[in-house]
Amino acid sequence: MSVLLKMELSKLWRLTSVRFGLLVLVLFPVLWAYAPGIFEVYGFFLVSGYQVPALGLLSSMQFLLPLLTAITAAELLGIEIANGTLPTVLLRPITRPNWLAAKLVAAAAYPFAMLTVFLLASLVAGAQFGFGTFVGGTGLGEAGLLGTGAMTPGGALAELLRGYVLAALALVPIAMLAVMFTVVFMNAAGGALATLATLIFMQLLVVFPRLERFLLTTQLNAYSLPTSDLSWVVALIFLYAALFAAVAVVLFERKDF
Repeated sequence: MSVLLKMELSKLWRLTSVRFGLLVLVLFPVLWAYAPGIFEVYGFFLVSGYQVPALGLLSSMQFLLPLLTAITAAELLGIEIANGTLPTVLLRPITRPNWLAAKLVAAAAYPFAMLTVFLLASLVAGAQFGFGTFVGGTGLGEAGLLGTGAMTPGGALAELLRGYVLAALALVPIAMLAVMFTVVFMNAAGGALATLATLIFMQLLVVFPRLERFLLTTQLNAYSLPTSDLSWVVALIFLYAALFAAVAVVLFERKDF
């Protein structure tokens, strides 16, 4: 299984969607670090390099990052189907569940790799503002960008790491959902589009207050929640991820090739 997982992780970095997505995430923070009209639009000035990662995450978590996650997770399986290599791969002495499980683990690892690159690129883009003690907040703490006083570099970095880890975790169910839909349609484009359509539909369901806290799209805000509210959200994220992964494995096992 470890050899199979290494193979899938190596395939991940060769995907076109990964290369394009990481390029976007490297360039995107420059928008916030050098945009001249931030005060006119948002009503505040950037005073620290630790605030750039927060702006990047706040502006991309609802659409851009889920989009990149869904496309890459779908392509990870879809490329085997498009190239006609899937039947050949399954002739090897491996079971279908093991093979798909390796794909699912690679897809789940991608949001963490993606957010790591995003955080590092954001910090580099914000280097012009410095990384010393500053008055304000990082934007990912309970006090937002205004803060409650002086913020130390250690405290700021801790808030950023916490926020980015939670954001990556919230994207994992989306990756599992994309793999599941790709198994259903046996097509990467169909899997990615079905995932995005599901997320858009869930966003419309906020008009039902009792459903809102259970929606997958609601969990995308996990990075901004106080610690006291995280246990429920993290449990729901793991439940969604496990459910989508299990359904993908069961459906894949029953497919005819």
